Amino acid sequence: MKTTITKLFINLGIASLLSLSSIAFAQDGSRVNKLIELFENDKPAFGILSFDYSLNNARSMATSGLDFVFIDMEHAPFDIERLRLFLLGMTNKRSILAKGNLQPDVVPLVRIPAAAGAEELIAQAKQVLDVGVYGIFFPAINTREQAELAVRATRYPQYNGADDYEPQGLRGRNPSNATWYWGIRDYHAKADVWPLDPQGELLAMMFIESAEGVENIDEIISVPGLGGIFIGPSDLSGSMGYASPAAPEVEAAIQTVLSSCLAHDVPCAITTSQGSVEQRIEEGFRFVTVGADGGLNTGAANALRLGREAGGR
Repeated sequence: MKTTITKLFINLGIASLLSLSSIAFAQDGSRVNKLIELFENDKPAFGILSFDYSLNNARSMATSGLDFVFIDMEHAPFDIERLRLFLLGMTNKRSILAKGNLQPDVVPLVRIPAAAGAEELIAQAKQVLDVGVYGIFFPAINTREQAELAVRATRYPQYNGADDYEPQGLRGRNPSNATWYWGIRDYHAKADVWPLDPQGELLAMMFIESAEGVENIDEIISVPGLGGIFIGPSDLSGSMGYASPAAPEVEAAIQTVLSSCLAHDVPCAITTSQGSVEQRIEEGFRFVTVGADGGLNTGAANALRLGREAGGR
């Protein structure tokens, strides 16, 4: 009798898991990476810059109404265990059940600290990807060669005969945590760079924050596998010898990078506030940050509202 009851409970458990699995994998045409879905539909995306790795902030971000959270591990400690906990805190099971797919409402992305040195960059990229983030911001990209290395660090080596074999991936294969975090069976198939792989769900994005990067933007932006450009106004102004990003020369450099992005149909990002977000969206920026930390405070909330209105969302 006990054996029969035990088998019954086991069967019920398996049935329940299969039922949940069928809900979770009914992707209804949605991508796993919401940011890519917005790009493909020509809709602007809005996020926030975060240095706060706390669980409470993770829960706040997960239900904020933003599209992405930019976790800055360049100017905050590079701490993989804290990142793992932060991502766990952002997991919103109620939303997954309600939507019927595994796409997070707010996509976690990370800026790594490595700006030079191949071994360090590859190691840091591998660690944050294996935890489960959906994309990396690579700081201080000044040349085509640096952008190529960043893309290669984001990719797995491709199989022989693959149309998108190049640029050859350098990421080591051990994504157990990422597979669990994404919740999909075919992680290796999906963990490639968009738009080089149209079905890829990872973004390799380059920070342009120097006069050299602006000068080389057309070469950088043509690297296969590059998923977006983020302009860093503060560092850019410093590189150009100006105290403020408001200097006309800095704005001209920003517009040079944006023009190249628009010409190559590459998503371009920049920091904004409630005073600038409408202008930047109207200029053609495809994704922007509307604030930094402190949750979605009044200023960031207003910037998000104004940006959505300007972008038709």
